[in-house]
Amino acid sequence: MAKVLVIGSGGREHAIVHALSKSKKVNEIYAAPGNAGIAKLAMCVNIKDTDVDSLVEFAKAEKIDLVVVGPEAALAVGVVDKMQASGIKAFGPTKAACQIESSKKFAKDLMKKYNIPTAGYETFDDYDSALAYVKENGFPTVLKYDGLAAGKGVVIANNLEEAQETLKDMLLDDKFGHGKVVIEEYLEGPEFSFMCFCDNENIYPLEMAQDHKRAYDNDMGPNTGGMGAYSPLPFITKDDYEYALNEIMIPTAKAMVKENTPFKGVLYGGLMKTKDGIKVIEFNSRFGDPETEVVLPRLTSDIYDAFNAIVDGAKPVLTWEDCYTIGIVLASKGYPGSYQKGFVIKNADSDDIYHMGTKIDDNGNLVTNGGRVLFAVAKGKTLEEANRKANMLVNEIECENLFHRTDIGAKAYKK
Repeated sequence: MAKVLVIGSGGREHAIVHALSKSKKVNEIYAAPGNAGIAKLAMCVNIKDTDVDSLVEFAKAEKIDLVVVGPEAALAVGVVDKMQASGIKAFGPTKAACQIESSKKFAKDLMKKYNIPTAGYETFDDYDSALAYVKENGFPTVLKYDGLAAGKGVVIANNLEEAQETLKDMLLDDKFGHGKVVIEEYLEGPEFSFMCFCDNENIYPLEMAQDHKRAYDNDMGPNTGGMGAYSPLPFITKDDYEYALNEIMIPTAKAMVKENTPFKGVLYGGLMKTKDGIKVIEFNSRFGDPETEVVLPRLTSDIYDAFNAIVDGAKPVLTWEDCYTIGIVLASKGYPGSYQKGFVIKNADSDDIYHMGTKIDDNGNLVTNGGRVLFAVAKGKTLEEANRKANMLVNEIECENLFHRTDIGAKAYKK
């Protein structure tokens, strides 16, 4: 029987732990640092997800059979490299391969070189040059910080004032750190997430999902890390799927091998179905959050076997339940701006509620401990049924400082 360590503390990691808990081959699961929900299924260890040396020491001491890395920050500091160097099996890309997410410039240059369809772009490290380019090319325009910014480093500027303010944040005030800015042409169409297990040149697709980035109903309000998701996607045709797989995901995996940055783990394609075909908005180097929480509940095969297959260079077995899933985020009021923590949560005990930002306080109460706090997931034979069940789950939760969207997936079933 296997011991597994899952690195991370959010809803994505809760979903990974939940999937692993169903494996007949796993008898001990650890999470570092985990959260209050994960603690029901795993032993939580108080080690920060970027504390590479302590994570490696723990994995060695506990004779961990497999490490699964959730967050991009842990991957970007090379936790997989260090685990491998210590003889510990780890699922996730190396620090070099993680550049496909940690550097927007790396990703865009790779796509340009290998003719992978994406928006036109230029990269700048100088404020005046960037502003001149924006003025010349018009609005709306997309401004991306070239680095990790916890899902908040992308701004769609609709006018000069918004562009000036964003470029000032990114290039003059170093809001996300000192770095470059990638300026892209604005594309229109529905976005979707295509996560694939990747083993060097080999791609094994997971079920597709769609995230909802805006804070409020009808796609209003600021961009967030994601306010809900659903799977599968009625608007993606068989031709769309084949194109995304054969013209984007497989060529990208092959390009990474050619660039001597071979990728093993979850290659996440953030794609858009435009009037000119499907194009890449971004790549991530790990499971998406909150997409993972609606995709993994549909997995009927053993995820522990799948993780091991990718690490070992074998073909994973992936089978899926024929159903729809919808998940709704409950977020702290004020998110994605400033918000307060520590509000008591009641009636969040269901196995279908993943914890994103919770903790147990000194009085033994479950309390809010992040911007995105809980994620309620429901299955249905139709999207409408899944949405109705998910909203019922949400309505049972008691907490005076949470808000949520009610229209997750609605565009797909309200024609």
